[in-house]
Amino acid sequence: MIPFIIINTIIIISFLVIKEYIEDVFFQNIIQNAADSNEDKRPPFKMFIYIQTLSYLAPLLFSIAIKTTKRWIKTEAERKEADNFKLKSELQHLHYQLQPHFFFNSLNNIYALVDISPEQAKTSIHSLSKLMRYMLYETNVESLPLAKEIDFMKKYIDLMKLRVSDKTVVTFNFPSEETGIKIAPLLFISLIENAFKHGVSSSKESTIHINMTTDHKTVLFTIENDDFPKKTDDKSGSGIGIPNIEKRIELLYPNKNCFKTFVKENRFIAQLEIETK
Repeated sequence: MIPFIIINTIIIISFLVIKEYIEDVFFQNIIQNAADSNEDKRPPFKMFIYIQTLSYLAPLLFSIAIKTTKRWIKTEAERKEADNFKLKSELQHLHYQLQPHFFFNSLNNIYALVDISPEQAKTSIHSLSKLMRYMLYETNVESLPLAKEIDFMKKYIDLMKLRVSDKTVVTFNFPSEETGIKIAPLLFISLIENAFKHGVSSSKESTIHINMTTDHKTVLFTIENDDFPKKTDDKSGSGIGIPNIEKRIELLYPNKNCFKTFVKENRFIAQLEIETK
């Protein structure tokens, strides 16, 4: 909108400057010569036509500029509304995509406990119901307190720890004090899912370390786990976790995020840094 108004203003000012220049250069001499020769003091007919034309043309240009600007503003508002609707639709799709993915992976984990430890399986189902209640009824917002997300992640970690053996050590560190930060829901849970899915071995010792720190309005989430690549014939899960994160953070925090994953010394490391609003 601002560039469009500036362009219209420049055009109108340029027109007025040209008008003044033409009057000073071409018609001032005519008037002066007529006065010096004691001729009729009335302006020449051409000059009269010129002035009358300008008197009609100037308001016309102003009205065209105003009308064009209004039309441009309306078109721009409609375009922004359409872009906003598209953004919300895409975010909603990614959000709904995440819920069944989370539920599917959690059920797989509970299924593995049914024969091994029925009591733990019952406890897991109860915990899962609480987590699903949170996902269904509390995450349909643009942002929520970081403390709520931390509480959700802690409960999920406790749920996942029920199915791992004593050979797996899980440690985590989250901010203990209220930070006042608000963040989009369910941004980190897929990374925790990924760590338990690919960082745990039934026969080898493994560790998962989760760390979150905050600095003013910036959140840094880091998760490390042993790297046990998924077999090519393993079809469990949908594989949408990390792609889902990448799409969501680009839509929610454009130019305000840094997400990277890499393997270092047989350890898979994922880091997500977000500058919240």
